[in-house]
Amino acid sequence: MTTRTESVDTPAGEARVTWHPATGGGAARLVLAVSHGAGGGIEARDLRALAAALPARGITVALVEQPWRVAGKKVAAAPKVLDEGWRGLWPALTRPGLPVVAGGRSAGARVACRTAAALDAAGVLALSFPLHPPGRPEKSRAGELLGAGRPALVLQGGRDPFGRPEEFPPPAGDHPYRLVEVPYGDHGFAVPKKAGPTQDEALAVITETAAEWLLELPL
Repeated sequence: MTTRTESVDTPAGEARVTWHPATGGGAARLVLAVSHGAGGGIEARDLRALAAALPARGITVALVEQPWRVAGKKVAAAPKVLDEGWRGLWPALTRPGLPVVAGGRSAGARVACRTAAALDAAGVLALSFPLHPPGRPEKSRAGELLGAGRPALVLQGGRDPFGRPEEFPPPAGDHPYRLVEVPYGDHGFAVPKKAGPTQDEALAVITETAAEWLLELPL
């Protein structure tokens, strides 16, 4: 598979997009644009797994490095700046002329939820949505997810300290979200060696669930 990395100027600074083009027999159906969280980059295991698995299903995957990360900073920008950067690179994501699903892990998932309706995203893929800071369930960010205004899929580790699946509110609104648990997964979807499912099996839950949901979206 041939990948291509593109630099994109945004109001928040230079972002980078690494394209993993669809390789399925037919034409690409959509673009899944996914960004990283506040504690890492596009090398995250779930983002790598999606980029490796989905192109064969006719889905182009765009891995987005946010401007603060490209600039070499160790601390993520404020939410307002993150959203500004995401909006600024959106034209590059839509350039192939395909529907774009906005996605991300952790803080990147929050950005996707906050901006999806305004950018007319085809849907939202939220990986390890940080429902609340660890140990502080009263600081809920559920409103961002419930207010996404687009069909959404949440993939959440069963041991995620930022919000276990059972802590999430019931879906509501015109575009209720779907939540799928990744058994034994932590915030990075790592599973204990003695948990039962292997790491590869946990990642397969993510890639297969995401692929099925993406291909069922009404585009």
